[in-house]
Amino acid sequence: MKNLNPVCWFDINVSNIEESKKFYESVLDITLTDLPIEWGKQSTFPFDEKGPNATGALVEKDNIIANGNNTVIYFASEDCITEEAKIEGAGGKIIRPKMSIGEFGFISLFSDLDGNTIGLYSRK
Repeated sequence: MKNLNPVCWFDINVSNIEESKKFYESVLDITLTDLPIEWGKQSTFPFDEKGPNATGALVEKDNIIANGNNTVIYFASEDCITEEAKIEGAGGKIIRPKMSIGEFGFISLFSDLDGNTIGLYSRK
């Protein structure tokens, strides 16, 4: 079966699930949902099961070492600058401010509370 969106899930490993939930909810203006505790401390991002999108979770890990990682997850945005303006106030760090990627739109990169490299993508 050919899927229009091959991304089906992502995990963002974090050291403190509650602090990280506040960070992502603040920056992205969304609400995360806790999964059953027997699966470990995890909170999922919202998604539409019938939509062409993907979802994933924040996953709390013991003894995590904050560092940039090789997996960059891009969150869709109306305009990257909107979320970018909230990052430092929420405790993150801007790595690369909004920049053009030519005919494809714009991206910006930031690090979250645990040093994970995350991207924002917009057409304008």
